[in-house]
Amino acid sequence: MKFVSTRGQSPEIGFEDVLLSGPAPDGGLYVPQSWPKLDMLRLTGKKDLKYADLAATVLALYAGDPAWYEAIQHHARAAYAKFDDQRIAPLRELGPHRWLLELFHGPTLAFKDFALQVLAPLMNEALARRKTRALVLAATSGDTGAAAVAALAGQPNIDLIVLHPKGRISDIQRRQMTTSTASNVRNIAIEGTFDDAQALVKAVFADAEFAAKHKLAAINSINWIRIAAQAAYYLSTYLALRRPLTFSVPTGNFGDVFAGYVAKQMGTPIQKLIIATNANDILARALATGIYARKAVNATLSPAMDIQVASNFERLLFEAHGRDPAVLRDLMAQFAATGSMTIKPDALELMRKSFAADRVHEGETVATMKLVHRDSGILLDPHTAVGFTATRVAAPDEDVVTVATAHPAKFPEAVEMATGVKPALPERLRWILSAPERCDTLPNDPAALRHYIAAN
Repeated sequence: MKFVSTRGQSPEIGFEDVLLSGPAPDGGLYVPQSWPKLDMLRLTGKKDLKYADLAATVLALYAGDPAWYEAIQHHARAAYAKFDDQRIAPLRELGPHRWLLELFHGPTLAFKDFALQVLAPLMNEALARRKTRALVLAATSGDTGAAAVAALAGQPNIDLIVLHPKGRISDIQRRQMTTSTASNVRNIAIEGTFDDAQALVKAVFADAEFAAKHKLAAINSINWIRIAAQAAYYLSTYLALRRPLTFSVPTGNFGDVFAGYVAKQMGTPIQKLIIATNANDILARALATGIYARKAVNATLSPAMDIQVASNFERLLFEAHGRDPAVLRDLMAQFAATGSMTIKPDALELMRKSFAADRVHEGETVATMKLVHRDSGILLDPHTAVGFTATRVAAPDEDVVTVATAHPAKFPEAVEMATGVKPALPERLRWILSAPERCDTLPNDPAALRHYIAAN
């Protein structure tokens, strides 16, 4: 399997390189040269297929190299053995034609564990095969950072620096990162928004000489293997329910919902993907109007979605515009210069065939959390509440699965405010509430970040 840049000015690379890559040198994102296809007949015929083996099957199609198959299966089985629920991605029925896909039973109580628990050891093995090290640089709106710290802490060939927006994530999310005692992990609070932190990471990667010198690698959803690993739970959900499905996905950086698109391209029968946004509705506006335009970031009850520049949207733009890198380069240059771009009409129509979108207001998020708890006893975190509210854009008899991206205990204040119930943190994580924190603070300045990396 080969991978190409969305902007078409970087050489194609193989699985091992894409495993260790961030953005392509030309500033684009890597995508597979062509879509591999799942053997759906074989998969639907296997009644006892374990989630780890299903995920390994998906990842192996992107490896395309038998030398990696055994390692992928080994690391997948080890990763999902750490989950609290043996079903890994269990489903709950919420009503007629409505289900909840719980993706918070991993080590850090968020969906990011599905990819990072597999990606981290695979990266480490690739580095060991090359007899080298890497410095992973990541920006987080909350959950990616915690999952990265849990997955990469102690990996012998990897160092990790995580940037988060100061004061804009929950206390639990912050403490899951800053209480790590691993010597290969550092945390930085950036004075700005998640978009600022993400822009800093991109700026440092864009300095090719600096990135090469410090052997930078990425684990944000700009890393293709992250996306591929997450595609597996869309497939597992279909295999559990055995009917074409629509998924409502709380959306910020567009990685999780794009993983659903990947699953669909590989042959999973998915009817529609609902992009559920909060007040930071750049994606809902883009799908409605064809104008992708940045606005100021609003702080909300669902902070992991407080994003106005959705990096992975570039991958969908590339697909929808016929995989034409010249068109994509023009669009991204337009956006960089003006903060806005116009999606071509034919491309917009193609997007609408696979995607719907909805903006959910804060009052609606709170109301959904309250009503679901009253009617079913289930506590939803605010991001999942956004996703469940957005199912209203689907028909009543349409089979819709809401992706539950985080455990409610990661956002205890918001959940208690909405429901009157404060969710308890699982016993195995309560130590972070009193453990000392380690974190540095930096201004929103690429030069300051480069200096920090060089000095440390």
